[in-house]
Amino acid sequence: MSKNRRYAILYTILILTIILLVIINILSGSVGIGIKDILTILLNGDKSGVNGKIIFDIRLPRIIEAIFLGGALALSGYLLQTFFLNPIAGPYILGISSGAKLFVAILMVCALKVGFAMNSIMLVIAAFIGSLIATAFVLIVSVRVRSMSILIVCGVMVGYICSAITEFLVTFADDSNIVNLHNWSLGTFSSAGWSDASIYIPIVIVGILTAIFMSKTIEAYNFGETYAGSLGINIYGFRVALIVLSSVLSATVTAFAGPVSFVGIAMPHVARNIFKSEKPLIIIPASFLLGSVFCLLCDLLARSLFAPIELSISTVTAVFGAPIVISMMMGRRNENV
Repeated sequence: MSKNRRYAILYTILILTIILLVIINILSGSVGIGIKDILTILLNGDKSGVNGKIIFDIRLPRIIEAIFLGGALALSGYLLQTFFLNPIAGPYILGISSGAKLFVAILMVCALKVGFAMNSIMLVIAAFIGSLIATAFVLIVSVRVRSMSILIVCGVMVGYICSAITEFLVTFADDSNIVNLHNWSLGTFSSAGWSDASIYIPIVIVGILTAIFMSKTIEAYNFGETYAGSLGINIYGFRVALIVLSSVLSATVTAFAGPVSFVGIAMPHVARNIFKSEKPLIIIPASFLLGSVFCLLCDLLARSLFAPIELSISTVTAVFGAPIVISMMMGRRNENV
């Protein structure tokens, strides 16, 4: 079997898996809705009844958010791994998501204090600033240390510090609406809405198209900076573009869904193993699709396992994502022995 045919089959399987999970997610919920009723509502676009509102205002926005933000987070992780030339890098592990979470929390608390009306763009900007500051710290550390393990430890410490400050803000906030902030700070797709989708969908689409456009440059960069420079690539400009694009994607995810763990580091690794390739043009869309599949599945489990109690999305992604990361690190250690 040729590689191209194998890739086509794998992409088809991923897309069909997403479709299957979408159907299951629409069917699943505390309110049981039959398949016939769902088809009638979807085909007629009927939002007037209770079932119509549940499907169009609750379940579909949540499904769309899991697809786009899950894919964006996996893509962000791939770009970070390219930047550091190390598959263990990721926005959650390096504390970048926690930095974004902190600044969004500060904006939310300040807005609630003064009665200021926030909008989605403000959340994305706040998350982007926070992620850039956290990324700047990681870059400063990366210049001073050569060991990736030390860099990861520093990133984890940044994450703990940002999370501690965020929890402090949540604990001492005196507004009853801060409950929403607490739920968001744990990671959730439950607050998804169509107004938010109109913001994050264009950002994510531009992000993945930009990453695909950069795929040839990324492939050259993977062979080393010297090789990439010999091809006339502006290494500094390319690295800036990588980190900005990764930060925008991870900030967008954090702004709308809170910090979601292990997707960014685990899914690109799974993509490489499944597709048996390192080519960016193959791994970029594969990582995005796997991130979508993973988040759709984890969100389904988060709201179904202990219904009506809903788990945070990060709780479920950690259960499945952490073993993947552990196995990846053990594999790298065995390679180095």
